[in-house]
Amino acid sequence: MDLNIKGNSAIITASSSGLGRAAAAAFVKEGVNVIINGRNEEKLKITAAELRELGNAKVTPVLGDISKKEDIKKLVAAAVNEYGRIDHIVTSAGGPPSAPFVESTEDDWYYAYDLLVMSVVRIVKESLEYLKADGGGTIVNITSISVKEAINNLVLSNSVRMGVIGLMKTLSKELGPEIRANAVLPGYHETDRVKELLNDQVKRGDLNSYQEGLDNLSEDIPLNKIGSPEELGSFIAFLSSPISSYINGVSYVVDGGGSSSNL
Repeated sequence: MDLNIKGNSAIITASSSGLGRAAAAAFVKEGVNVIINGRNEEKLKITAAELRELGNAKVTPVLGDISKKEDIKKLVAAAVNEYGRIDHIVTSAGGPPSAPFVESTEDDWYYAYDLLVMSVVRIVKESLEYLKADGGGTIVNITSISVKEAINNLVLSNSVRMGVIGLMKTLSKELGPEIRANAVLPGYHETDRVKELLNDQVKRGDLNSYQEGLDNLSEDIPLNKIGSPEELGSFIAFLSSPISSYINGVSYVVDGGGSSSNL
């Protein structure tokens, strides 16, 4: 299906790996020029080279830490300088440190807020005039299933990511009709990070095989599997396209039906 976004420009934060990378890959396949971002320069260069092999779209890597205001400004400036427009923003971020509440520090909370919430606030503010131009654009926030159901030892993610959903809903009302804003709440997906964790457990002898780890993760999922990053990336591209033009202000759980929440 042609999503009719060829020639557009997108910024995807934290996209040198994981679900952010998957979103970038889906955009490139649709002919969208992308700005990708990460904190590891070598990893970012490798990802950019791999993405360029997926289509004819341009891929510009921008090194930076999205918890820092100046680095957010660099992302937006790069998109404007390289492509002359910004049509889509996809916000992704690595998870803050895992810990129970009693072990979390005030510095942990401030960092989590800068990483997860202020990164979105800043990039939207910096991009706003460009997103509004030429008929408007889209924002998709990648958050986590932890917004719906608290996960043990992830108090920072459980608490702070909910602020992104409140922001997204507000933006969907304040920025329409020019700009649509939505969010995806992924459960387990077979990212490089998940592969690394499972392989480490195999090496330690905690698992007999990688497949056993996958089976354990998918045990409570009705579809009997965890998601592929490519599937989520394609869904994000769909939400950013004119085909989804009446979808606005919605949080989509993408977890194979594994959550128990009714809403």
